[in-house]
Amino acid sequence: QVQLVESGGGLVQAGGSLRLSCAASERTFHSYAMGWFRQAPGKEREFVATISRSGGSTYYADSVKGRFTISRDNTKNTMYLQMNSLKPEDTAVYYCAAAKGFPSTTSRGYDYWGQGTQVTVSS
Repeated sequence: QVQLVESGGGLVQAGGSLRLSCAASERTFHSYAMGWFRQAPGKEREFVATISRSGGSTYYADSVKGRFTISRDNTKNTMYLQMNSLKPEDTAVYYCAAAKGFPSTTSRGYDYWGQGTQVTVSS
């Protein structure tokens, strides 16, 4: 079973940047497609970005396209989310997830989840 641990969250002013990391316990990290999701208070969990096993293919939610960049380093068993030009509406708990199958934009496509890291963007 893959264990995922997110880090890098915090409080930032609007327009600022943060980089989230997701460290995986498995040496087979390279065999999983990965994704980022977020959940704001009172809202459902929503898709943010996904990346293929090799890192060669990525896909983003429209709300973050052009501002966020997903990447991975399979030699370090780690995935990243670089978040620039942050907005107050980006405030949420951010979760990373691993999929045995192909990259997916839905929660049901993922098999393992981290505990989440809080991102708060002040106006």
